[in-house]
Amino acid sequence: MTHEEHHAAKTLGIGKAIAVLTSGGDAQGMNAAVRAVVRVGIFTGARVFFVHEGYQGLVDGGDHIKEATWESVSMMLQLGGTVIGSARCKDFREREGRLRAAYNLVKRGITNLCVIGGDGSLTGADTFRSEWSDLLSDLQKAGKITDEEATKSSYLNIVGLVGSIDNDFCGTDMTIGTDSALHRIMEIVDAITTTAQSHQRTFVLEVMGRHCGYLALVTSLSCGADWVFIPECPPDDDWEEHLCRRLSETRTRGSRLNIIIVAEGAIDKNGKPITSEDIKNLVVKRLGYDTRVTVLGHVQRGGTPSAFDRILGSRMGVEAVMALLEGTPDTPACVVSLSGNQAVRLPLMECVQVTKDVTKAMDEKKFDEALKLRGRSFMNNWEVYKLLAHVRPPVSKSGSHTVAVMNVGAPAAGMNAAVRSTVRIGLIQGNRVLVVHDGFEGLAKGQIEEAGWSYVGGWTGQGGSKLGTKRTLPKKSFEQISANITKFNIQGLVIIGGFEAYTGGLELMEGRKQFDELCIPFVVIPATVSNNVPGSDFSVGADTALNTICTTCDRIKQSAAGTKRRVFIIETMGGYCGYLATMAGLAAGADAAYIFEEPFTIRDLQANVEHLVQKMKTTVKRGLVLRNEKCNENYTTDFIFNLYSEEGKGIFDSRKNVLGHMQQGGSPTPFDRNFATKMGAKAMNWMSGKIKESYRNDSGCVLGMRKRALVFQPVAELKDQTDFEHRIPKEQWWLKLRPILKILAKYEIDLDTSDHAHLEHITRKRSGEAAV
Repeated sequence: MTHEEHHAAKTLGIGKAIAVLTSGGDAQGMNAAVRAVVRVGIFTGARVFFVHEGYQGLVDGGDHIKEATWESVSMMLQLGGTVIGSARCKDFREREGRLRAAYNLVKRGITNLCVIGGDGSLTGADTFRSEWSDLLSDLQKAGKITDEEATKSSYLNIVGLVGSIDNDFCGTDMTIGTDSALHRIMEIVDAITTTAQSHQRTFVLEVMGRHCGYLALVTSLSCGADWVFIPECPPDDDWEEHLCRRLSETRTRGSRLNIIIVAEGAIDKNGKPITSEDIKNLVVKRLGYDTRVTVLGHVQRGGTPSAFDRILGSRMGVEAVMALLEGTPDTPACVVSLSGNQAVRLPLMECVQVTKDVTKAMDEKKFDEALKLRGRSFMNNWEVYKLLAHVRPPVSKSGSHTVAVMNVGAPAAGMNAAVRSTVRIGLIQGNRVLVVHDGFEGLAKGQIEEAGWSYVGGWTGQGGSKLGTKRTLPKKSFEQISANITKFNIQGLVIIGGFEAYTGGLELMEGRKQFDELCIPFVVIPATVSNNVPGSDFSVGADTALNTICTTCDRIKQSAAGTKRRVFIIETMGGYCGYLATMAGLAAGADAAYIFEEPFTIRDLQANVEHLVQKMKTTVKRGLVLRNEKCNENYTTDFIFNLYSEEGKGIFDSRKNVLGHMQQGGSPTPFDRNFATKMGAKAMNWMSGKIKESYRNDSGCVLGMRKRALVFQPVAELKDQTDFEHRIPKEQWWLKLRPILKILAKYEIDLDTSDHAHLEHITRKRSGEAAV
């Protein structure tokens, strides 16, 4: 990459103007996107305008279109909804309205429009773009704009960001707001679970999603619901019997409650609505259970955005500005979205078309087709749900295999969800499943017991590790471990844990030379807040820790905003891995994040202090600095705090906070519950296949998420990719997000544009790549 290209980003926007608007239903994380568009736009030298009240503001013009400044988007990141307002707009649907909108843009020299909204809003934007030259010639004829103005604004660039809590837009894995809506839903499900248990009740929960069952489906996976009704997959004709049988089976297994999740658009095979009241009446009539309905409604749109949505909104905002400024009259209007953890650009109308195809397929009752069009990720969720909720475990264990499950390393939220799905999928396959307490130590001491179906009941929502977990490695107790493998007839091991789970796996491979008993297949499911396991982009528990740090940073920022002129230095966990510090920095709007992977010197510290001194002269009189616990052995948190205190004398006060073990605690987030559940199911399916293949089997793998797929990778092959001294993978994908953190904190750095997304086509993506 040439030096010239590097500087291109900083001058890319000179002489250009961008308008940003939010339209349609609001979604948490829209503000993060607006903030990123404004700041990156200004960074490139462009002028950026807010359009208040969506398309209505575009039509009305006047004070509704205001120029934005760097400071005008401060403190926006943690707010839900959309600060610049959104409105349903009838005027923009008429050509007359669009003519007024075009006039308002031309008069301000704005030729780039960033629209954040659902599919309706984005379709509107595309119509506007296709009519642009006709609208201009009409305005010219009417004498409203000069020929010069018309030439200057000869074409309009449009980029869409999908903000919708329903996750109903095809072509994107996650839309802005979906994760936050799941957070709201799970908070409520957890709360309802406790009261339902007290009274042995059945609860029917209705969640949003008129045409899309994503929220309902992921919720049911994340809370282990008994049943879910979604528009894409209507139940079989005898569903009433099946449902009642299922509910009474759950009760006879010892559960004190039933949870049924209903999407508001749920229908049967004939397209007739299935309402929450219908379900309640059915359960009361047939089973006589005490049944209550809770309709969640607009709660799901509310509250602060989750860490995931803030990072998603910020990344998409950066990508949108790049797509706009690189746009030509020939590039189609595009949507910026996320696939796996890669930013991609997709032609807007292709996405809208597929989204419409889903609705059409559902109207024509082609439900299988609708499910396919929703994409691989949706189908995987549905398959795992069906297995866990609808398949009965076989009664006899004849010809069964024995698989043991254990936790290794430090506790991480979501470990229990992984254990639960591993155990239950194992039982469904007819295996005998053992649970090992206290990691490898427990395996050596024989702290092993058989787990039945209800042993793991209600585990998805519980933080920490119910089995108990230790950092002890297996090497020094191979003899006892081998004896217990033989004694309990263990034919496969599922190891759920962090870096020690991986190194423990490597030790087991080594030990096979001496101990034949260790020649059994094992699979490692990465679960650690540090996200430092080689072979996976994400590990179970990291999302929960990130949200915990984020919430704390929000509160600290609030305190700093009140006292003014205050800088907080916050130490995060992660060992040598800077994932938590970097991602929390992005999500909480930090001024700097010090990590081990990006070495820093005293000159960097000095530059950061100087940067904060300048910042105190603006209207934003507070600072937030994150430091990973092991980023530098000499520049400790105390050292950095002392340095800032000394250098900031008379300009700002400094305070420090070490977050500590609260980062390992708490109830797992929806992402961690869902991810852990799918990983557990996938690991157990693999395991059953491996055991059946042969008697002596020595495969040992890490199951990880790589870009867009869940893959099994032999532990031995991952050795070359590991820095064992610092317990981190040699290459880490999230380091590419560091420049965004710095630009959003107003550093004049070079944005490496080489890693930008190119336009992809949606059809190829359907069949080609396996999503999670």
